[in-house]
Amino acid sequence: MPPKKRTRSSAKSNKHSDADAHPIEESDDVAQLKTSKGKRSVAVKGDVEKKKNDDACKPSYSHWLMKSEPESRIENGVDVKFGIEDLKALPNQTGCWDGVRNYQARNFMREMKVGQQAFFYHSNCKEPGIAGLMKIVKEAYVDHTQFDKKDVHYDPSSKADNPKWHMVDVQFERMAKRFIPLAELKKYHLQHRVKGGPLKDMALFTRARLSVQPLTAEEFEFVLSLENEDPI
Repeated sequence: MPPKKRTRSSAKSNKHSDADAHPIEESDDVAQLKTSKGKRSVAVKGDVEKKKNDDACKPSYSHWLMKSEPESRIENGVDVKFGIEDLKALPNQTGCWDGVRNYQARNFMREMKVGQQAFFYHSNCKEPGIAGLMKIVKEAYVDHTQFDKKDVHYDPSSKADNPKWHMVDVQFERMAKRFIPLAELKKYHLQHRVKGGPLKDMALFTRARLSVQPLTAEEFEFVLSLENEDPI
């Protein structure tokens, strides 16, 4: 909407015009409109402040747990097996973490930064658990498998101009000094729920189905320390 016109005083005179001396009274409708606009402005400002506060309260993660299947499983004629040894065998021990088809897991990958560490977690196998460590070497970008009709992770609802799914690149760092099984982690989780401890809210148990999970620094350090401890 163009700006409202206002009366200008003459550049040649220092005297105020009548319009300046006696401003025109506003009608009730105009006054109400201004009041309404003022209320809306306050409301919008409040929403902006709330969003800022929500963003400030949103947890920021720098450690992760990422699940993959180390044992052969055929899906649509394709073996989806990918364990830590498979990552280790790739050129530069680096690969893309594709095929994630859960929105929350995808969103966590979008938060990942280069250099951050993640546990490589073996899932859907005889003994699930943490096998080793890797690091993020490329931040989230479009997962090409969603457009490949021959790929088991093909998603016909995803469009090239508005892709749904993303992936990151990870690089093998090292094997865990000892395999840390899910059963052991669960024992600590149950203990910490009762007595307090770093694993009391661990996503592995509170959001178990997620293939990509965030870890607090405290959770990460505690789990990492277990490789130097005897199993319980």
